[in-house]
Amino acid sequence: MDKAMDGRAMPGGETAGILSGYRIIDLSTVVLGPFATQMLGDLGADVIKVEPPEGDVMRHAGPHRSPGMGPIYLTINRNKRAITLDLRKQEAKAVLRRLIATADALMHNVRAAGIARLGFDYDSVRALRPDIVYVHAVGFGSGGVYAGRPAYDDLVQAVSGLASMLPRQDGGEAPRYFPGLIADKTTGLYAANAVLAGLLHRERTGRGQFIEVPMMECVVSFTMAENLYGHAFVPPKGPTAYARSIAPERRPHRTADGYIAVMPYSDADWAAFFRLGGRPELAADRRFATYGARTENISELYRMVGDITPTRTTGEWLELLTAAGVPAMPVHTLDSVLDDPQMRKTGFVAERDHPSEGRYLAIGQPLRFSDAPTPIRRDAPLQGQHTRELLDELGFGEAEIAAMEAAGAIG
Repeated sequence: MDKAMDGRAMPGGETAGILSGYRIIDLSTVVLGPFATQMLGDLGADVIKVEPPEGDVMRHAGPHRSPGMGPIYLTINRNKRAITLDLRKQEAKAVLRRLIATADALMHNVRAAGIARLGFDYDSVRALRPDIVYVHAVGFGSGGVYAGRPAYDDLVQAVSGLASMLPRQDGGEAPRYFPGLIADKTTGLYAANAVLAGLLHRERTGRGQFIEVPMMECVVSFTMAENLYGHAFVPPKGPTAYARSIAPERRPHRTADGYIAVMPYSDADWAAFFRLGGRPELAADRRFATYGARTENISELYRMVGDITPTRTTGEWLELLTAAGVPAMPVHTLDSVLDDPQMRKTGFVAERDHPSEGRYLAIGQPLRFSDAPTPIRRDAPLQGQHTRELLDELGFGEAEIAAMEAAGAIG
């Protein structure tokens, strides 16, 4: 495939995405892998989603208009083509082998023993395409005591220490999960970067490679960026967890008619906030006069903020703080953020017409490239929507396709 399309005009006047000309085989399911490969599809890659006859499990989660087109699936599977292959059948394996020979990268989250039984472990795949970038998302790094175990978001939140952070902040006794698939999506970000780095390495050296992306290690890396804290030193010079982030009072503060997120950061910010709050003397208070002092007295500082913010409405505070250059924002719900003027003005949240599902709300690609746009070229595909198209591209004849259909190898 031609890798020279980046930044050039395509037929019809479109500009090619950064990854135009690259083909990525996506054997992943649920959230981690599809979230990662959608980013690559947004960047212009030809992402081929390979599904078993029962489909990706996320097709069936949540409300839907058509069977197999649930809301989570719709949100993380755009800019892909879909083919259905029953890899228990030799005919389907032959299709995937031919597809791999045309690919630049392959990603999956099947456990190592399972993918080896199917015949698509790294050694088998590189025999078909020696320079392929092969990315395996696993629960736990190989060589460790948990290697090969199943992993889900809840399990990784627990074993990574993440589930201990909310009670550490609010004083609760029981650990609990963040209300979101934090481990899956965090690891998905690492996985997308892994593919990009693997492709760049191949451009420079001509060599592909095997890349392992372990969930537990990714989440610990993500969490400990600021929370290693005092344990960054040996012996430790203090506890784990960044003092400001786990302060119980670190939360949106009540106003006269609602809540506000206010984040004075510099000395000047704090002086302006205290002045607007009618407490200018606090700017010179030794507890709050410097960044270091504020960090040491963070709980007391946030309590002071909580005493001041109820003196005005949210609208009044936003107007005054914005004029003074003090960072502050409204506090949205998951519902209201979708109508925030920032989201709508940029087109980041927009309504679209899906060919089969009708009107739906799409969350855009947040990155902006001046020379390579990231449009939604394809809405999330129906299961097996592009099976015939891809078989034709791969050169299978009518008789071969009919035989595959009769054997139940394709769908």
